[in-house]
Amino acid sequence: MHIRLVIISSIFLCLNLSMHSCKDDKKEIKQTEVYFKKEGELSIFKSTSDSLKISLDIEIADTDYEIQTGLMYRNSMQNNQGMLFVFKDAQERYFYMKNTRIPLDIIFISENNAIVSFQKNAKPFDESSLPSNLPAKYVLEVNAGLIDTWGLNVGDSIRYNK
Repeated sequence: MHIRLVIISSIFLCLNLSMHSCKDDKKEIKQTEVYFKKEGELSIFKSTSDSLKISLDIEIADTDYEIQTGLMYRNSMQNNQGMLFVFKDAQERYFYMKNTRIPLDIIFISENNAIVSFQKNAKPFDESSLPSNLPAKYVLEVNAGLIDTWGLNVGDSIRYNK
C-alpha cells in the first residue's frame, strides 16, 4: 500500500511540475522580415498617347502560395516597386488585406494588358473584399496613393518582362 501511495504521489508531482513548466515557459515568436526581391520590370503606358508613364521593379506572384501570400508581412515597399500577380485566366478577382501591414493601391489588368479598374488606399489588415468588378488576368499592387500621383486611368496599359 505504501509503495502504491509513493508511486501515485510521484505521478501527480511529475504531472504538476510539467504543467507548471509549460505555463511558465513563454516563447516569443518572431516574424521573419520579408524583403523585396526583384524578378522583373514593368512599364505603364498612357492610353491616349502610348507614351511611357511609369517604370517599376516587380516581384512576380504566379504560384498558388505566392498569390495567396502576396505582400503579407512586409513592413515597407519603395515607390518604384510593386508586386504583379499573374493568373492563368481572366476573371473577376477579389483581394483583401489580411496580414498586410502597408496601405496599397490595387490595379486590375485585363488579359490584353489594359487597366480595367482600381481599388485605392486599401487599409492594412482589412479583410473586406476588394473586387475588380471586371475580368482581370493580372493584378498590380503598389503603395497607396500612387494611382493618383501617377495619374493612372482605366485603359492605360502595362508591359512586363522577367
